[in-house]
Amino acid sequence: MLFETIAKVIAERTDCNPADIKPESTFSELGIDSLDTVELLMTLEDEIGMEIELDRKVETVGDLAVFIESKKA
Repeated sequence: MLFETIAKVIAERTDCNPADIKPESTFSELGIDSLDTVELLMTLEDEIGMEIELDRKVETVGDLAVFIESKKA
């Protein structure tokens, strides 16, 4: 569920198909730079209803999903 939400938000920002976004997809492969990442996180915060404060580097979409899940507890 969370991964699908992240993929949907990324797809909206990058004009790609959400089905093409895999957990191992890196943000750089998807054309997402550091500014895009900040905007992506702000959109995700609205979508999932929680604040996301990255305190470590995440390189793949799957890493981001795992990170957010770990902060939900």
